[in-house]
Amino acid sequence: MSLTLPTASPIHVAADISVQTPLSRRGTGPGLILVVADDIDLSTHSKTLDPPPLRKWAEEGYAVGQILLGTSDVSALSGKIGVTLAELERLDGCDSVDKVGIIVISTEAPASLLNAITSHPNIVASVFYGCHPATELSIPVLCHLPKETQSSPEGQTPPTGKNTAIYKYPATAGSFFTIPAHNDYRASSAPVAHTRSLSFLKPLMGGQPFFDLEAIWEEHTRLEFADRDVEATMATMVAEPYVNHVPTLTGGVGRKSLTSFYRDHFIFSNADDAALELVSRTVGVDRIVDEFLFNCTHDRVIDWLIPGIPPTFRSLTIPFTGIVNIRGDRLYHEHIAWDQGTVLRQLGLLPEYLPFPYPVPGVDDASKVKNFEYRVPVAGAETAQKLLDENAVASNEMLQFAVREVRQ
Repeated sequence: MSLTLPTASPIHVAADISVQTPLSRRGTGPGLILVVADDIDLSTHSKTLDPPPLRKWAEEGYAVGQILLGTSDVSALSGKIGVTLAELERLDGCDSVDKVGIIVISTEAPASLLNAITSHPNIVASVFYGCHPATELSIPVLCHLPKETQSSPEGQTPPTGKNTAIYKYPATAGSFFTIPAHNDYRASSAPVAHTRSLSFLKPLMGGQPFFDLEAIWEEHTRLEFADRDVEATMATMVAEPYVNHVPTLTGGVGRKSLTSFYRDHFIFSNADDAALELVSRTVGVDRIVDEFLFNCTHDRVIDWLIPGIPPTFRSLTIPFTGIVNIRGDRLYHEHIAWDQGTVLRQLGLLPEYLPFPYPVPGVDDASKVKNFEYRVPVAGAETAQKLLDENAVASNEMLQFAVREVRQ
C-alpha cells in the first residue's frame, strides 16, 4: 500500500479539453467523459471538502476526460468527444474506453449535444446535471434536476421513457448544485446525486471500476485499532477526508486536522482491550453502514468518546452506527453515532432519577409540592445485549416509567 497521495495533475490537451489519470490507489480505471459549461468556476472552495467534478470522478477510480463547453461550440462537440476518447485511450492509467459514461453539467441539453453523444457507440450511459434531453436517447439517461426546473427547450417536461430516470432536488439546489465554488452548491443534495450516478453508471460500464469496499474499510479499522499507525491510517483516505463523531462533535475536517485528531485524540487514546464486534453490515456502491458494538475498559481518558472523564475502570459495551463513504479505494468520510446516555449509565455517571423542572400535568396545586423527579429513560449495557439478541431484554419496560414526588 502506497503511503503517498497521487500527485498527477490534469493534462491539458487543448484549451477546452483535459484528461486526468485515476487518483485511486490502484491508479488505473475505465474512461469517463465530463462535459461542463465553460462559464462556471471549477476550482476548490473552502466551504466544502467536496472537490470539483474532474478530481472527484478521478478519485472514484476513473480516467476522466473533461470538455469545457460554451453555447457557441455545441455543434463541434462530436469532434471534441472523439479527441477526448482518443486521448483517454493513450493515457497511462486508462485501461478501457470500450464502455464509456458521459456526464453533462449544464443548464441546457440541445439536440446537437444529444446527437454528438449518440454518434459515439462506445458511450453507453449518460448523466445530466441541471438539464435534461428534450427527446429520449437510445442509451440510458439519468437526470438530476432542481424542483420546478424549466431547463429544457421551450419548458418541455422531461421524457419518461424506459431509458430515462429522473431525480429532483430542493428548488434551492440550482443547476450547478454539485459545483463546490458555485452559489448553487448544496451539501445535502450533491452527495446523494453522486451516489445515484455511481449506481447508475457502474452496471452499464461493466461494473467498473470495482473496489472491495469491505476490505478497504476493514483495512482502515485494523490500522486504527490493531496496528495503531497514524500515517498508514491516513493513507487509506482521500486527499481531504473528514470524520464526525456525532454525539461528541469530535473528529477532524480536512487532512491536517484529521491527522492531528487521530494522533492526539483517537488512535493512542483507546484502551488496550478496545474491540469492535460487528452486528450487521450494509454495503452500497460507495457506502458501508455498520451496526457494531464498541467494547472496552474505561481505564484512561478516552477523550473522543467521553471527553474530560477520568478513568472509572468500568467495562463499556456500546451500540454504534457507522456510515462510511468510500470514494474509489479510499475513505472520504465517517459519520459515527452512538447513544451517549448509555455510556454515562454504564460508567455510573448518570443517576436513575433527576429533578423535573416543569409543572406536572394533572397534579392539583402542583406549586405546593416541593419537588418531582423523573426516571431517566436511558438503559445501560442492556442496549448492547438487546442489539445482539432481541430476546435478551424485555421490550417496552421504559413505558412504565413515571415521575415521582419528592417530599422533604
